[in-house]
Amino acid sequence: MHLLSAMEAFVYVVETGSFSAAARRLRVGQPAVSKTIAQLEAELGVHLLLRSTHGLTPTESGQNFYEHARRTLEAAEEAVLAAQGPRVALSGRLRVSGPVTFVRLHVMPHVPDFLAAHPALDIDLFLEDRNIDLIETGVDVALRMGVQTDSALTARRLGHNPRLVMGTPDYFARAGEPQSPQELERHQAVIYDLRGGGSNWTFRQGTQEVPVSVRGRLRSTGMEAVREAVLSGIGLGIMSEWMFRRELASGQIVSVLQEWSLPPIDLWAVSPSGRAASAKTRAFVAFVEERVFGTKAL
Repeated sequence: MHLLSAMEAFVYVVETGSFSAAARRLRVGQPAVSKTIAQLEAELGVHLLLRSTHGLTPTESGQNFYEHARRTLEAAEEAVLAAQGPRVALSGRLRVSGPVTFVRLHVMPHVPDFLAAHPALDIDLFLEDRNIDLIETGVDVALRMGVQTDSALTARRLGHNPRLVMGTPDYFARAGEPQSPQELERHQAVIYDLRGGGSNWTFRQGTQEVPVSVRGRLRSTGMEAVREAVLSGIGLGIMSEWMFRRELASGQIVSVLQEWSLPPIDLWAVSPSGRAASAKTRAFVAFVEERVFGTKAL
């Protein structure tokens, strides 16, 4: 039994949840994959998979083996790429997570170009506004916003974006345009109810700071819902310019209180600590940084 081949088969079984799907990815028959996994379990002396009518899931030992096997395969791939030189095309599978709305607006329009540049590379996207466990899900790199405090992760800041007070022209015609941060307390706000949002804000102008607590009848943990609610004129929103860049340019959304500033929001590329970034990860991060900020990751 070739150990690297067995590791690859096991990783594919865990990621696809079945022998048949792993076999299709490996382009071999299902019996060959089943036999390889059985030999691997016998060699290691542990059960790696739980078999049930619902499919295959890794045991605790299997999950630990999966994480190490996946890193070993990535390291082997890096060694091959290093030996063959920079012109070799990237291949395999890259697992990426990120916030739903940001990825939809600012990453997905460019993904066809990235895939065209790397025709042997596949991407799995995990889109959640909440932060997911990168180790548990096997994600290579996550795009995250706001302050990063998890010491188990390696974070690289790609850039930042201003926060603005925004709404439709119809909303401000109906409710009046606030002339000071304090007047926001008399307005309806659509509140993003996750970290990076909320109802308490501090506005700054020179050395002056003004704390404000906004109120609203609609709160959501989904930025997509907040964005649509602001676009429908339910209320104003306090969020990054990224969320309404196109609408601000067209006049569908307007920004108010522009003489006041709010803390900007940062975009980070985050990966599990202790795992060297693969060539695939580095290429994707550089691509996002170049397309979103017009610069290249170092």
